[in-house]
Amino acid sequence: MYKILLNTTALLLLTSQPLFAQEVTTKHENLTLNAQMQFAEGSSFADGVVLITHGTLAHNKMELIETLQLLLSDSGLNSLAINLSLGINDRHGMYDCQVPHKHKHTDAINEIGAWTNWLKNQGAQNLVLMGHSRGGNQTAWFATNNPTQIKAQVLLAPATWTDEGEKNNYQQRYSQSLTNILSQVEKANKDTWLKDTNFIYCANSQVKAGAFLNYYQADERFNTPFLLNDIKIPTLVISASEDKTVSDLPKMLSQVSNSQVEHRIIEGADHYFRDLYADEVIELVVEFLENQE
Repeated sequence: MYKILLNTTALLLLTSQPLFAQEVTTKHENLTLNAQMQFAEGSSFADGVVLITHGTLAHNKMELIETLQLLLSDSGLNSLAINLSLGINDRHGMYDCQVPHKHKHTDAINEIGAWTNWLKNQGAQNLVLMGHSRGGNQTAWFATNNPTQIKAQVLLAPATWTDEGEKNNYQQRYSQSLTNILSQVEKANKDTWLKDTNFIYCANSQVKAGAFLNYYQADERFNTPFLLNDIKIPTLVISASEDKTVSDLPKMLSQVSNSQVEHRIIEGADHYFRDLYADEVIELVVEFLENQE
């Protein structure tokens, strides 16, 4: 059972339903989580909500997320853009690499669940999940485990993964062998703090052993197309033709055989769907959701 906490601003939002985003909060595992709730004109929770999850070490006010919320509102769709806590109470903005890392990739799955429950407690119907990059993978992971809780999902340039690719990327970024580091970390207590450790995008960081293993131990579920083979809900995957971050996504998706999964490519867009490409994203999303009616 999740304890719900609404701040004063959120209470005003529930009654007046303004057209701009306002912050709401909820409690989860002794942490305060925050998110931006935005209603379309004349809409309420009962009209449905799109729950948006950002990418790696990012936040809900990055350009892409804010743009998506505005465009969704213009299209008559409510949205809730969440900030993953990454182990920090009431976190805002990009994660500071100087802060010790105790968060896990899988923490996000539970936090998406907390916000899903929050929305349902507000009377939200027809929940749709949306996730970008790593957040797309975490969204698909949640949907795989909880297919009855949501109506559909939209994945924007979701993360891909292979064991070989992960090791090569780590070697190229840090000139270190991930295999050797994992063999050492696996012998440590999961609560041990690792010092001067290269972790995700943060060089020479302080990281808990359990967190390092959660992000780097081989697990096919890190690969979003792997999850989509068995997904039970309507899923729209949007990739970008100029995406250098998950450039193998279209090839991997071509190997997914599931009638629930639809793949669309936006020509010219990069990983962040900048400028007018975000409009194309919303056009595809609106069309997709109309087909679910």
